[in-house]
Amino acid sequence: MPANRNALIRYRTIDNCLKNRQKRWTLEDLIAACSEALYEYEGIDKGVSTRTIQMDIQLMRSDKLGYNAPIVVLEKKYYTYEDPAYSITNNPLSKGDLNKLTEVVDILRHFKGFSHFHEMVGMIQRLEDKVSAAKSKGKSIVHLETNEGLRGIEFIDEVYQSIKKKQVIELTYQSFKARTPNVFNFHAYLLKEYRNRWFVLGRKSSKEPLVTLALDRIKEMKTLPSPAYIENSEFDADEYYKDVIGVTVNEGNRPQLVHLAIDRSNAPYVITKPLHHTQKIVDKSSDGIEVTIEVILNYELEREILGFGDSITVLKPQRLRERIEKKLEVALRKYLALKSE
Repeated sequence: MPANRNALIRYRTIDNCLKNRQKRWTLEDLIAACSEALYEYEGIDKGVSTRTIQMDIQLMRSDKLGYNAPIVVLEKKYYTYEDPAYSITNNPLSKGDLNKLTEVVDILRHFKGFSHFHEMVGMIQRLEDKVSAAKSKGKSIVHLETNEGLRGIEFIDEVYQSIKKKQVIELTYQSFKARTPNVFNFHAYLLKEYRNRWFVLGRKSSKEPLVTLALDRIKEMKTLPSPAYIENSEFDADEYYKDVIGVTVNEGNRPQLVHLAIDRSNAPYVITKPLHHTQKIVDKSSDGIEVTIEVILNYELEREILGFGDSITVLKPQRLRERIEKKLEVALRKYLALKSE
C-alpha cells in the first residue's frame, strides 16, 4: 500500500512518540505532535483529524506497510509500544521488498549521469547490503538498453542543475555539419532522451526560437553568473512534442496526415507498438495493414520509416514519399556499385 510524504511524516512522528517512554501519550498528544511535525516539515497548518491518526495507528499495527507495530493502549487511554525496543526504523525489509529494491537499483543505474541518482543508488545499496548480508545475489531480471561509450553523458547533471537553478550556460558546441565549434550562451529548459541519446531544449536569446541540441556534440560547458536567465514559464513539454516523432520540432510547420502501408510480417509490431499516439488503422488485408499518423515531418520520422526497409511504403504525402524514395534509390546505387567492383 503506497504512502505519501505526509503519511510517512505522521508514521515517523507517532513512532518517535511511542519510543519515548518518559511520557504517557494520549490520542490527543499524538494528534498534536503530528500536526506540529507537518507544519514544521511541510508548512501545513490545518492540523490532523482524530480519524486520520486512528487510521495511521491501525495501519502501523497491520502488515500492510510491513510494520506490524506492537501498539497497545494502557488504561484505555495511553498509547505505547508493548516491546520497548521496537521502532518502525528497525523493522527489516521482507524478501519481497528486497527483490523490488534490487530491481530499483538496476533501473536507477540507467540514470547514472545524474548526481542525485548516484546518491540514491548508494543509499539503496546500503539498505540492501544491510538486510541481505546472508543472501546470495541473484541475476538481474531487468535489463535496460545503455551505451557505455555514449559521449556527452558527463554534461547531463550540469545541464540539469542549470535548468533547476535557472542559470545561463556557455556552450562550446559543434554540430555534425559544422567544421569548427561555436561558442554561445544557452538558456536550457528541458532534458530529453531519444533512442539512448540525450538532448537539451532551450534558446540562445529571447529573440531566437527554441532549439534542440545533442549533448554528444557539446565540447565544453560552464555555468555563468550573468546574464539573467530567460524563463519560459509557459513551456509544456507534452504539448511541444505531441506532434512529432523524436526530438526535432520544426516550429511553424503543421502536422500532416502520413499514410503508410505495412506488410503482413511487420503489421503486428506496428499494431502493438504504434509509431505515434495518433496512429489509426484505416485498412486491413491479407497483404498487411494501412495506418495513418498526424505528425510534423522531420528527420526522425524519415529514420523511423527507413528502419523498416522494404516492409513499409509511404502512400501520402507525396513530398515525404519522394524523399524516402530518393534515399532508397541512393542506397540501391551504392549496393549496385559494390557488386560491380
